[in-house]
Amino acid sequence: MQEPEEKKIALELLETEQAYVNRLYLLDQVFYAELMKEAKTGKTVPEEVVKMIFSNISSIYQFHAEFFLPELQKRMEDWNHNPRIGDVIQKLAPFLKMYGEYVKNFDKAVELITAWSEKSPPFQELIADIQKRKVCANLTLQHHMLEPVQRIPRYELLLKDYVRKLPPQSPDRGDAEKALEMIFMVAKHSNAAIAEMERLQNLWVVYQRLGLEDDIVDPSNELIKEGPIQKISTRNNSTSEKYLFLFNNMLLYCVPKVIQVGAEFQVHLRMDVEGMKVRELKDTEFPHTFLVSGKQRTLELQARSEEEMNTWIK
Repeated sequence: MQEPEEKKIALELLETEQAYVNRLYLLDQVFYAELMKEAKTGKTVPEEVVKMIFSNISSIYQFHAEFFLPELQKRMEDWNHNPRIGDVIQKLAPFLKMYGEYVKNFDKAVELITAWSEKSPPFQELIADIQKRKVCANLTLQHHMLEPVQRIPRYELLLKDYVRKLPPQSPDRGDAEKALEMIFMVAKHSNAAIAEMERLQNLWVVYQRLGLEDDIVDPSNELIKEGPIQKISTRNNSTSEKYLFLFNNMLLYCVPKVIQVGAEFQVHLRMDVEGMKVRELKDTEFPHTFLVSGKQRTLELQARSEEEMNTWIK
C-alpha cells in the first residue's frame, strides 16, 4: 500500500531534522568546543572572538537535539494512531525567534573567521584540522554555519507542502495551518532583522563618506536618495558641481572633496525637510532646474535630465 503524501513529507521533515541536529552537533560540540578549549590556553584567539563567531549556536543545538527532534520522533512512531505534526510544530515556532540573533550575526561571524585565520596561524590550523575529519564531508566551517540560516525557510517549504497534501478532513488541518502561519511570521521576523541590519550598515557607510559629522550621525535616519547635482549661481550665471543626500528628516547639501582623505564630501549646508518646499523652475537657459526652499535658505539646482529632476522633486 502506498504511503499517504502527507506522511512522506512528515518523514522528510524528520529525516532532515536528524541530519540538521548532526550538523548543529558538529558546530556546537566540535568546532565551538574545540576552538574554545584552545582559546582558553591563550594560544589561538581570544575567547571573546570564538563566542562572537558562534553567537547562540549552543541554545539552538540544545533546543533541536533535546526537544524538537525527540518530539518529532515520538510523533512519527505513533503516526498510525495519531497522524499529526501540526501541534508539535506550533510548540517549535516561538523558539525559532532565537534564530534572529544567529542570522543577524552571520556575516560578522564569517568576517571574523577570515580575519583571525590570517592573524593567527594556529587558529587556521585547528579549523583546517577539524575540516579534514570525515564528519565534515569536505565542507568548510563557513559552509556548515550557513545551515541554521537556511533551516527556517526549509521548515516553511516543507510545511507548506504538508498542508497542501493534507486531505480536507484531516484531523491535523487546523493545527498545521496555524503552525504554518506561525513559521511564516518567524521567517518574516528574521528577514526584518536582516533588512534592519543592512539598513544600518548602509547608513554607516554614508556617515563615513560624510566624515562622521557628530550632529548628523543618527541610527534612526533613513537615506532616501543621493546623487550629484549642479548648483546654479544667479550672480554669474554659472553652475558648480555639488552632491545631495536626502534623508527622511534633512537634506545635506555637500561639496565633493578634491583630496579625499577619510571623507568624500564636506557638508556645506543642512536643511530641515520639515516645512521645505520644492518646485520646478521653467528656465530656458538651464533646463531641468528646480527650487528647494527651506527654513535655512533657498537653492536653485539643476539635474542632469528631466527624469532625474522629477525623482528629486518627488
